[in-house]
Amino acid sequence: MSIFKNWGKPRVLIRGAGDIATGIGHRLFRCGFEVMMTEIASPTCIRRKVAFSEAVYDGMTQVEGINSVLVRDPEEAVLQAKSGYIPILIDPEARCREELKPQVLVDAILAKKNLGTFKEMAPIVIGVGPGFLAGNDCHAVVETMRGHNLGRVILDGEAEKNTGVPGDIIGFSRERVIYADRSGTLNLIKDIGDMVEEKEAVAEIDGDPVFSPIRGVLRGIIRDGLHVNKGMKIGDVDPRGAAENCFTISDKARAVAGGVLEAVLFFMNQILN
Repeated sequence: MSIFKNWGKPRVLIRGAGDIATGIGHRLFRCGFEVMMTEIASPTCIRRKVAFSEAVYDGMTQVEGINSVLVRDPEEAVLQAKSGYIPILIDPEARCREELKPQVLVDAILAKKNLGTFKEMAPIVIGVGPGFLAGNDCHAVVETMRGHNLGRVILDGEAEKNTGVPGDIIGFSRERVIYADRSGTLNLIKDIGDMVEEKEAVAEIDGDPVFSPIRGVLRGIIRDGLHVNKGMKIGDVDPRGAAENCFTISDKARAVAGGVLEAVLFFMNQILN
C-alpha cells in the first residue's frame, strides 16, 4: 500500500530557495512530491549556479535537469507545478500556504533562527538547521552542521548551535571565504567556476577591489550588481580546484536533503497508517 494513497501527490512548500533548499527541493521532486518554494525579492545566494532562487532574477533556472520558474501567485504556482516545474513565489512570510494548503512545510531559509515557522503551518513541518525546537515549533529538525551528525533527523531537541566557522575543506575554513570589507555595489571580475590566485581581484565594491584569500576555484559569489553590506559573506573559494563541482548540488545539500526526506516519510507513515 502506497503511503501516498490518501494524499495523492503530496504538496511540499519550502521556505527559501538557496543551494541547501534547492538540494532538498530537487530530492523531493525526484521522489514524486509536488514541490513549491518561496523566496525574498532580492536573494543573495553565493552558490547561485545550483540555486533555484536565481529564477527570481531570470524568470527560470535549471539545476541538474529540474527547472524552477518564477510565478506571480498561488494559482499560477499550481498550474506550473502540474506542468512539471518547481514554482518560486516571492513570499518571505509564506502566506501562500493558506491557499496552497501543503501537506509538508520545510523551513530551509538557514537564517540560524526561526523567522516565523510554527508547527500548525502544515500537517508535517520540518526545520532545517539551528533555531528550531523539534516538538515545539516543528515536528522534526534536520542537522546542517558538517561532521558525524550531518543530515540527522532530530525528533526531540535542536540542531547544533551555529559556530560562525565555515566548514573545513582540506585544511581551509574561514580562510576560503570572501567577505565584503565595505558596503556598496558589487561588480564581478571573475565568476563562478573560474580559477583564481591568492590575492587576485575577483570583484569590486564601488570600484575598490575585492581579493581572493587563497588559490582555488571560485565556487560561489553573489550576483553581479547587488548591494552588499560590510562584513557580509559574498564569496567562497574551493582549494580543491574542481570547477565542475560548482555546477552540481553539494555533498552537504544532498545529506541534508536525505534527512528531510527521511523525516517527511517518517511522519507520513504515522499519519497515513
